[in-house]
Amino acid sequence: MAEGYIHSIESLGTLDGPGIRMIVFFQGCKLRCIYCHNPDTWNLRSGPDNCPSGNIVNSEEIAEMAKRYKTYFKNDNGGITFSGGEPLLQPGFLLECLRLCKEEGIHTVIDTSGVGYGDYDEILGYTDLVILDIKHGNPMKYKYITGKDMDFYLKFKEAVIKNEKQLWLKHVVMPGYDTREDMYELEREVKTFPNNLIQKVELLPYHTLGVYKYEELKIKYRLEGVPPLSESKLQELKNYISSLKNLNKQLI
Repeated sequence: MAEGYIHSIESLGTLDGPGIRMIVFFQGCKLRCIYCHNPDTWNLRSGPDNCPSGNIVNSEEIAEMAKRYKTYFKNDNGGITFSGGEPLLQPGFLLECLRLCKEEGIHTVIDTSGVGYGDYDEILGYTDLVILDIKHGNPMKYKYITGKDMDFYLKFKEAVIKNEKQLWLKHVVMPGYDTREDMYELEREVKTFPNNLIQKVELLPYHTLGVYKYEELKIKYRLEGVPPLSESKLQELKNYISSLKNLNKQLI
């Protein structure tokens, strides 16, 4: 029985994978993305008391909770999503949760930036779908946005392709990184994945909904004063990418 640190659990979510889903938000993240809206998930051992047994749970508790929602999961391939933070930072706990859920016939999703540890082949063996966050396709811009090199991401990407996992790819568009050049670099990165693995590509607008958390945690917000990306600008970029080869049928 593996134990792990989680931030919170959403019982019936609809945005983090197909169908109705139970979403487990893990604590801990190696990245420090300049637009991150969940700085309260960065540290592994800190989080609110809104989950079973406080901040520490075991894999059997997670599986038992998921079993209670199986009736809701039946339609539209619903199930459980492990998000964060970064679930790959607790690979043993994640693996055991995935294994127990698969034994119950529950559809499993990992929502990740691909920056963690563990035996990815084994983890992906119990994973039905990967939601992969592409921070940027340009290595220098990736490092500026996240504070880290792309090495971890590239290693996980290699494992996803090797294991032929179905993918939802997502990318947060932020002011200053919302040019046609940035979209071309995103398109080039997306096209390095086998086309048959990609179910969809999603552009998400930068927002400021989590700024208050930085104030509460007394952490300087690096994008202070930067307004959210407008819907018109996002649509402009979507229209541009939609005109690019091999993305038009998958972009949302």
